[in-house]
Amino acid sequence: MKDNKLSLLLVEDDEGLIRQFRWALSDADMVVASNREDALAEFRRVRPPVVILDLGLPPEPESVREGLLTLEAILAHGGDTKVIVATGQENHEAALRAVALGAYDFYQKPVDVDLLRHMVERASRLADLETENRRLMDLTPQSPVDGIVASSPQMTRVLRTIEKIAPTDVAVLLLGESGTGKEVLAHAVHRLSPRGKKPFVAINCAAIPETLLESELFGHEKGAFTGAIKQTIGKIESAHGGTLFLDEIGDVPMPMQVKLLRFLQDQVVERIGGHRPIQVDVRIVCATNQNLDDLMSTGRFREDLYYRLNEVRMTIPPLREREGDPILLATYFLKKFNAQFARKLKGFGSDALAAIAVHPWRGNVRELENRVKRGVVMADGMAISAADLELAPAELPNGSLDLREARARAERGVVQMALAQTNGNLSRASKLLGISRPTLYGLLEGLGLDVAS
Repeated sequence: MKDNKLSLLLVEDDEGLIRQFRWALSDADMVVASNREDALAEFRRVRPPVVILDLGLPPEPESVREGLLTLEAILAHGGDTKVIVATGQENHEAALRAVALGAYDFYQKPVDVDLLRHMVERASRLADLETENRRLMDLTPQSPVDGIVASSPQMTRVLRTIEKIAPTDVAVLLLGESGTGKEVLAHAVHRLSPRGKKPFVAINCAAIPETLLESELFGHEKGAFTGAIKQTIGKIESAHGGTLFLDEIGDVPMPMQVKLLRFLQDQVVERIGGHRPIQVDVRIVCATNQNLDDLMSTGRFREDLYYRLNEVRMTIPPLREREGDPILLATYFLKKFNAQFARKLKGFGSDALAAIAVHPWRGNVRELENRVKRGVVMADGMAISAADLELAPAELPNGSLDLREARARAERGVVQMALAQTNGNLSRASKLLGISRPTLYGLLEGLGLDVAS
């Protein structure tokens, strides 16, 4: 049972119908208005999530003009309010016109009580969901590092570490599954460092053939090999003063590992075909999704290079282990792609939110971004469904999205744990919980618990 009744505005001038509505929707906190002026005044005062609007209003009850004007005014200022319009049997066309203007649904008189209750309940749930979606989309991510969208404890620890190490010049090794955002975090290390205004140069070591990797990293002189028609500065040299990001460092072939180690020892490079050592000043950040310990044990990665690169090692948690971040990231990407594709989607349907919450996200943040992008393109309604994301339908974990219910579930679990640990001793339990004994009594009563529970 909900703590608060549904707030509902009924715009109707027939006293008999008003009594019928009050009886049919007795669970709602209903406010009544009989004309456009009063309806708009009550709407501004109450801001109800659901409005039931008769299209035939005075001073022209035989026309739908006043009703449609009222509808347009409510929708212009209504946010997520759902308007259900009522019309007579002969005005089906007017009802369709109202829906085209933005009404949530319509029904024809006489009132079918069961249908009306179902319609109002569904409209209320959708309004609540859209309000929560809007709140999520307007959230500024509570991330200690600007530009990173995360609020989970797992990622917060990572970001706090980045804040600490960024001002130093230590080499950083980022470990994590593909798509977890290792390059984004490497950018954050660079941006927060004294080198932030100098170059950030990234190279994917797995994407470059072994025969070309040395030239990419160290550069070459004109005529050094067939096709070397001009002098080319390598990635290391071009990162001078800034940060060099070596992605997929675990894929570097053994001969190149030797040359990288030599560079790291003295920060000197020599272009292919050149004879002059060039002093450079770069900070090294590396990343890999491979297990370097396994590679070292099988002789595929040099231990001395590993220890040069591993001055600070950070493991990035996969998205499935980041509590709350999938929903937060999904709303961030929705906002991004709404703007990119000129869409005005209001959020995610409950089936989509449930699917996002339970999906394993093998491709991590990259997979989530791609699915939301697809959802924005494919959605037909105002909310993205699980089908739009190509995700299987799922049940919401731990019950509904209702925040009051979620708080009650959390409080119940913590209180029951405290009672279990103290064998039902209320004084000791209240100390464990950090509350007074009278407050604990109030919690027990509100949660329907007794000491025996």
